[in-house]
Amino acid sequence: MTNMKTLIVMMCMTGLSPLAFAQSATPPRIAASEAKKHAGETVTVCGKVVDTKIPKYGLAGRGKPITFDLDQPEPKPVFFFVAFGSHEGGPKEAVAAYQGKRVCVTGKIETTAEPAVPFIMAADRSQIKPQAEGK
Repeated sequence: MTNMKTLIVMMCMTGLSPLAFAQSATPPRIAASEAKKHAGETVTVCGKVVDTKIPKYGLAGRGKPITFDLDQPEPKPVFFFVAFGSHEGGPKEAVAAYQGKRVCVTGKIETTAEPAVPFIMAADRSQIKPQAEGK
């Protein structure tokens, strides 16, 4: 009976070990201008928030999706991320938290249709980390 328990425990540990190792890997850190080269990859993109856009309507249960341009504003943005203003204070709180600040956002890089602009959908605000000005 003890051999059977040991075998089951070993099989569980062997099966779960790749998950433990996969979660410990830190995504590479890149500049906003490099994001286009990393479409489809999970990375951390860093830059300065230079422009924001808040739409008129929101998404049920999520709040309004706010677009934050990093390093280069419209009409030729190099990268943007989308966060939701569903926290207390809504979209104005989110804009105040990041506008004019250096941030790093982690997630999978997607691209818009033509013109292809890379972006990250930050569904959870924990994906966005404000940085000290010197970084």
